[in-house]
Amino acid sequence: MGIKSFQGARKVTQQNNSILKENFKVSDFMTRDLITFKATQTVEEVVDALIKYKISGGPVVNDNNELIGIISEGDCIKQISDSRYHNMPMDNNSIEKHMITNVETIDGNLNVFDAAQVFLTSKRRRFPIVENGKLVGQISQKDILKAAMQLKQQNWKP
Repeated sequence: MGIKSFQGARKVTQQNNSILKENFKVSDFMTRDLITFKATQTVEEVVDALIKYKISGGPVVNDNNELIGIISEGDCIKQISDSRYHNMPMDNNSIEKHMITNVETIDGNLNVFDAAQVFLTSKRRRFPIVENGKLVGQISQKDILKAAMQLKQQNWKP
């Protein structure tokens, strides 16, 4: 028995492919209004902010809004655990010693599909976006999912 409704391979036009790549850049879906931290803030201040804003981490910036690190729930939990283990108070314990300073970023002009691949290979939850040395936004896995839902009616093949 043969296949009745097979139409054959569909030709992907260059025009449709370029429209898809141009319209769905990381910068279109990134979060621009970020909760940021300063290196001088205490672990307790950061934990309070993470709970208050229901976020799992955030960028650490200097006074010029230049990215200098990332602090996460895991970094804070490690500090709390270490201070309890060694019976040391956490007062005046800045996040500067506990944040990740070797921060990977993503280009805001990157296609969201390429960004999704970066998320899969890196196992990260979020990437900051830096332009001209300044923090301008952040893309998260959730932002990629939101982009995918907006695209669900379109042909995703490049």
